[in-house]
Amino acid sequence: MGKNYTKNDIRRIAKEENVEFIHLQFTDIMGVMKNVSITIEQLDKALNNEIMFDGSSIDGFVRIEESDMYLYPDPNTFEIFPWGSPNQKEARIICDVYKSDGKPFCGCPRNVLKNVLKEAEEMGFTMNVGPECEFFLFNTNEKGEPSLDTHDNAAYFDLAPVDLGGNARKDMITALKKMGFKIEASHHEVAPGQHEIDFEYDNALTTADNIMTFKMAVRIIAQRHGLHATFMPKPKFGISGSGMHINMSLATLDGQNAFYDPSNDMQLSETAYYYLGGIIKHAKGYTAITNPTINSYKRLVPGYEAPILIAWSANNRSPLVRVPSKKGNSTRLELRSPDPSANPYLALAATLKAGLDGIKNKIEPPTPVMSNVYIMDDEELLEKGIENLPLNLYDALKELEKDAVIKDGLGDHVYNRFRDAVLLEWSEYSKFISQWELDRYLRKF
Repeated sequence: MGKNYTKNDIRRIAKEENVEFIHLQFTDIMGVMKNVSITIEQLDKALNNEIMFDGSSIDGFVRIEESDMYLYPDPNTFEIFPWGSPNQKEARIICDVYKSDGKPFCGCPRNVLKNVLKEAEEMGFTMNVGPECEFFLFNTNEKGEPSLDTHDNAAYFDLAPVDLGGNARKDMITALKKMGFKIEASHHEVAPGQHEIDFEYDNALTTADNIMTFKMAVRIIAQRHGLHATFMPKPKFGISGSGMHINMSLATLDGQNAFYDPSNDMQLSETAYYYLGGIIKHAKGYTAITNPTINSYKRLVPGYEAPILIAWSANNRSPLVRVPSKKGNSTRLELRSPDPSANPYLALAATLKAGLDGIKNKIEPPTPVMSNVYIMDDEELLEKGIENLPLNLYDALKELEKDAVIKDGLGDHVYNRFRDAVLLEWSEYSKFISQWELDRYLRKF
């Protein structure tokens, strides 16, 4: 995307393009996008970081007595929405959240990622990320409420006429391109109603912004087609869930791929191996962040291509981390566990922190797994020292509590608020009686 806007550029473009409303966007700790909407007359005030909001009204931000927060817009994220009326255009700018004393707010996920990226930069690296974001398109009823009925019965890579969501997906791609996205691939996924749109890799901060923008655009365009787009990890029993694979690499500050080394079999550099070592070592610790909902763990089960075991491989898709075959400037690691309910800023901060710890402490990765880990029995897994990812959100939180490195990457404020939110969610879930339990036990006992 690589824009380099000044404040004057934004003023000029907004005037030329008849922009009437501007949405100042930021993200809460659980990854929900928030908006403070202003009219064009308030644009100068916004660009001078003078727009404030009540932080105590945002989940997990602050207490009432410290509630005044300021929005600092990032000019490079200025984007005009390609939908809406030509005479009254709407635009957005993504903002960092600051406190009233002019310091960055430690509970702002974008600031959390910036801090870990600064740590990487001090070690001589930048992080590049290419996400693969899956989602479902479901029909809506006459009230516009989502159902679990899909609009198609297409399968992986199917084309129209069976893939009725194809038109919606085409419009999504058109809208995203107008907003500066470079789309690499788009296809129907394994399950009915499931789609994937991949966009070009970029630096980690831009990619996290792009994931938030992508989710918003997909939902809005789906709605215009009478469909409901959901990034819920596993909306239906018995079919594949939606993942958000993260393809990541480090580059040196002069732009060279730091993971590539043509001198060995795998063509991976020592930096890449140590980074991988960190990703494997801290896998249990960051899972609560990359898979932050109760529902996330319904996807991480055997039989549906989602990883459940902490292992890596170059030649099969079953383990947690895969090393794709393309090398040179494309050398990267693909982390396959994250799902699209994750807060992208925190997910990238946590995984980068894990990888940097690997580099700092020269953590060697385990031996790669060449066979399909799905078909290994417990004895073989034990012998190879291959462990499971946490089985549920509560277990994942317990693992995060034990991982000082990942907690340090998040910072105390985000960690504590995240933990509180997860414990509340777990407590609600634990009390709920599901249809499965009624079907199973009502007549039996």
